[in-house]
Amino acid sequence: IKMAGDSRSPDLDTDGPGKNEETEIVVNVGGVRQVFYRDNLNQYPETRLAELINCLSGGYDSIFSLCDDYDPGKREFYFDRDPDAFKCIIDVYYFGEIHMKKGICPICFKNEMEFWKVDLKFLDDCCKTHLSEKKEELEEIARRVQLILDDLGVDASESRWKRCQKYIWKFLEKPESSYPARVIAVLSFLFILISSTVMCVGTIPDLQVIDAEGNRMEHPTLDSIETACIGWFTMEYVLRLISSPNKLHFALSFMNIVDVLAILPFYVSLTLTHLGAKLMELSNVQQAVQALRIMRIARIFKLARHSSGLQTLTYALKRSFKELGLLLMYLAVGIFVFSALGYTMEQSHPETLFKSIPQSFWWAIITMTTVGYGDIYPKTTLGKLNAAISFLCGVIAIALPIHPIINNFVRYYNKQRVLETAAKHELELMELNSAEGKTANSKSEPEDLVRDGKEGPFYSSRLKVSHSDTFIHLLSEEKHYRTRLQSCK
Repeated sequence: IKMAGDSRSPDLDTDGPGKNEETEIVVNVGGVRQVFYRDNLNQYPETRLAELINCLSGGYDSIFSLCDDYDPGKREFYFDRDPDAFKCIIDVYYFGEIHMKKGICPICFKNEMEFWKVDLKFLDDCCKTHLSEKKEELEEIARRVQLILDDLGVDASESRWKRCQKYIWKFLEKPESSYPARVIAVLSFLFILISSTVMCVGTIPDLQVIDAEGNRMEHPTLDSIETACIGWFTMEYVLRLISSPNKLHFALSFMNIVDVLAILPFYVSLTLTHLGAKLMELSNVQQAVQALRIMRIARIFKLARHSSGLQTLTYALKRSFKELGLLLMYLAVGIFVFSALGYTMEQSHPETLFKSIPQSFWWAIITMTTVGYGDIYPKTTLGKLNAAISFLCGVIAIALPIHPIINNFVRYYNKQRVLETAAKHELELMELNSAEGKTANSKSEPEDLVRDGKEGPFYSSRLKVSHSDTFIHLLSEEKHYRTRLQSCK
């Protein structure tokens, strides 16, 4: 590259003016003039810059199909594109690879590469990672916008049952859709808390009653409250299942499996109580019922449906399997080493509490995790020194992987907030453009509707496509080319 007007650049006029015109082209990108040589550009003949070499012979139609403007006096091609991205893209002609500068939007950079007809395979792997992350974010924003628009749209061709089904689904699954839906969400949350509280209070001996056989059982009042809660959970699950657009996906969802586990023990224990006595001994029935009652603790996980914080924590733990694996590995190695050392050092003491290495595992676990129950403790000097070292190593082993786990939690939480804001902003832009379009074309019908690929229109006609700098191309079949320099917000 030779910057035009640079006194340090070599003189290209050694072979005469005609030779220079054939071997170099001048390109002005966003006000930055650069000179390219034919030999470098011909390495990739399919690119836009390489096509400029032969476009002069095709006339102005050929020239303006490749650039925005052309100065025949200076033989200079003008492009209204991002000069910073262009400086990165031309590296392919000299280094065979492209690195994206920090601060450039990956999606905008991808669009620039498509404009200059440079294949994405020349983008370095480290930059492809940023591009894939940005694509995932845009897909998530598009998905959120589509869900919101689906809720706003009303298809007149749908049957009454379909419209009713959609209304019930929004009523139970989307508390933000209406005020009654928020009330139902709060009631569901309260029923979960009441049911969990009743389960705990029912185990207090003073609140239990004695049945005819002399066995303790829950108070009838608490049992009635439990029955009412189960009735609410059952009705809620059945209505959500009936109104679900994809029943197989609904049934296999983790949170819906939790819902089934929360209500299933009640009906199974009820069946065993009335019918099981005829098939097996009464004591076996009672043991089975008691075991099923323990499964009621699964309903506490239903709180995750109403808590974004618990959902964020679950996602952070799922993304932190590697760090959690390292934590368990560090602890497992330390437990094995220090329990073996503790057993060996404590054998000389006549009142040793370390009877075997497997028994010493318990001591090593509670020591390295800084719990220290005191039921097993060393009595020799070397044993105490070993305990002190194991304690310090446990603190270090636990502290090392914690920071990445916290980072995953914070990153995902902030990302969700940004995506929610971006989706709302996109909807506002769609409504704004819709209002402007109606004002400008009050007598004509709108021609462009946002469509979802293969499934056709999916939102109300009052919302139209946005042509802003933050326009999500994933929501439209039509490709919108930009002829001016635009920033990515």
